[in-house]
Amino acid sequence: MSTINEIQDEIIEEFSDFDDWMDRYQLLIDLGSSQQPLDEKYKTEQNLIDGCQSRVWLQADLVDHRLHFTAESDALIVKGIVALLIRVLSDHTPQEILDADLYFIERIGLKDHLSPTRSNGLLAMVKQMKLYALAFKAKGS
Repeated sequence: MSTINEIQDEIIEEFSDFDDWMDRYQLLIDLGSSQQPLDEKYKTEQNLIDGCQSRVWLQADLVDHRLHFTAESDALIVKGIVALLIRVLSDHTPQEILDADLYFIERIGLKDHLSPTRSNGLLAMVKQMKLYALAFKAKGS
């Protein structure tokens, strides 16, 4: 199984194929579109992420000591960002998620090309994923 950093490096590689930010946005939108839709039962107030301008629902489940994330957003680009975060962090142990340094966000230029509100939303998503990891770790699973 790939490590978090190996997956981040793959993503950086994929994005480096595109110099133009319009193409990178398109890649994000495609990633978001190809994501499995979130089961309606998880679209609850509890799963909504605070600090996101668009609505983002994030569900976390522990499967064999690894956190499995599923999510959905009503905004295309945000959905793509969520898809990237899930690809990097999902199916790793809570400790690996807590230790992760998500350098790919900066390396693919995402930080510089998102509006401040989207950028805050991105940070809110990362924070929420790490909070889930912390909660599951605390349960001693």
